Amino acid sequence: MQVAICTDIHGNRHAFEAVIAAAEQAGAEELWCLGDLVGYGAEPDACVALAAEHAAICLAGNHDLAVVEVLSLDDFSRGAALAARWTQEVISDETRQFLLSLSPAGQGEGFGLFHASPRDPIWEYVLSGLTAELCFDSTDFRVSFIGHSHVALSFHRPEGFPAAGSTQREGIELDLTQGDWLINPGSTGQPRDGDPRAAWLLLDTQRQVCTYQRAEYDIAGAQAAIRAARLPDSLAERLQYGQ
Repeated sequence: MQVAICTDIHGNRHAFEAVIAAAEQAGAEELWCLGDLVGYGAEPDACVALAAEHAAICLAGNHDLAVVEVLSLDDFSRGAALAARWTQEVISDETRQFLLSLSPAGQGEGFGLFHASPRDPIWEYVLSGLTAELCFDSTDFRVSFIGHSHVALSFHRPEGFPAAGSTQREGIELDLTQGDWLINPGSTGQPRDGDPRAAWLLLDTQRQVCTYQRAEYDIAGAQAAIRAARLPDSLAERLQYGQ
């Protein structure tokens, strides 16, 4: 089965729509979303509606859980907290109920799915080989997909060797048949790896191969929505730089 995997949408409807269209064009039969449907962007209801319509699996991210008051905003940066409070005020009851129904961890076709990490599905950033090593030891899944860091990257632990990782670019294909893997498709709605295009991943579940993907989207439209909502301008500005 061909599966599109995305994460960290953050209320960016334009980016999410572009990824859904690109995934359909690539022949994806299912869409899996690893969380943070809402957060920094200005169209949370639209993003949740898209996930409800298109995603076969959808996880909760830390921003989703904060917006429905499962998590405290005390642990969020100023900009993230301001955006979360705004989102709390504007979302519909349907959006709120959908977010409340989600979990930060799951599985699909034998693969582990976590918003942040297998060890801590809500908060942990997997950005080093040591952290990846600890995550591998905490889960029975040989291959897991994660989000949260907004960076397209992967960590691999071959049999008998320590874990090592690297950032990944569009078109890179990974053979997942050997060893342990942690794979982050990168952020759809707010990439932070220097590439402003919406990030996603195409997984062939039978061949156990995945390919990093990017989709062009209307960045100016997403920025205009943020500014119209009077959210911090930095949230709009950063989109054009992928930072």
